Amino acid sequence: MYHVIRPEGAAHLNRPHVIVHRMKLYDDEITLLDGIPLTTPERTWLDLAEMLTVDELVVAGDSCVRVPRLEFEGRDMPLCSLADLQRMIDRHRGKRGIRRAREAIRLIRVGSDSPQESMLRLAIVRGGLPEPELNVPIVDDAGTRHHEPDLSYRKYRIGIEYEGEQHGEEGQIVRDIARSERYTALGWTEVRISNRHMHNDAKAAVAKVRAALVQAGWRPGR
Repeated sequence: MYHVIRPEGAAHLNRPHVIVHRMKLYDDEITLLDGIPLTTPERTWLDLAEMLTVDELVVAGDSCVRVPRLEFEGRDMPLCSLADLQRMIDRHRGKRGIRRAREAIRLIRVGSDSPQESMLRLAIVRGGLPEPELNVPIVDDAGTRHHEPDLSYRKYRIGIEYEGEQHGEEGQIVRDIARSERYTALGWTEVRISNRHMHNDAKAAVAKVRAALVQAGWRPGR
């Protein structure tokens, strides 16, 4: 199914598998991809607020503002910035879904590399735990930079790793074991989370993170 925006006052469009939306569309909210006019990432994000939940909108926003890795993705610039998303909200105050967008933008962060990392972060914060940092490298006492945990608490030397399906592959298993050994050598605690910990509002994941924090000296209210 394709969603198409027709400017207000434009002729009617009736095509199979096409949903037509009539709304205000500014010139700077249109970009070209292979010669095809599309809404910009920030405008598309705002339009998604009409149909997504707040959490889904946060996941989409995290993806928009993340800084990609040039060696893996062939680009090193985000699709848009938090300021771009806010500009869309400010410009389209009466749009459907605008309240959801306002709620979501307060929860969007730069640094999440996957939808699972975004959902895990949201669950951790809603579970009453401190908000973790995202993909920040571990720096040892000598100033040497090491790997970047998916989420981390530098104060408590805790790194949280989300293990996707690819972590069952033989080569990835070897890399994961080496990573765990580095955690131990650096005096850090590794918390490994998989999809099974994310069921039931991620209660199992939050419990694992909470246990690691308490063992490291964290207490609620600190």
